[in-house]
Amino acid sequence: MRRTMNIQFKSYEMIERFIREIADVRGEFDLVSGRRVVDARSFLGIFSLDLSGPLVLNAVTDDPKAFEVFQRYAINTAYQA
Repeated sequence: MRRTMNIQFKSYEMIERFIREIADVRGEFDLVSGRRVVDARSFLGIFSLDLSGPLVLNAVTDDPKAFEVFQRYAINTAYQA
């Protein structure tokens, strides 16, 4: 299942927790900021993005645990198909 949502990190600790939480989740996850796309599991990739605003998370997964994790970082609660 492919889903897209807006997320935002407010601190270094949030980014660190996000990466730890998705490490064991099955699927493909990308973060988009403007024209840049990085692997959401990449610590350095995330820090190469503009973190001052929201990011777009593109997720391709059937793991229900993934959406529980992402909900903690969501700006809005509605998923987009």
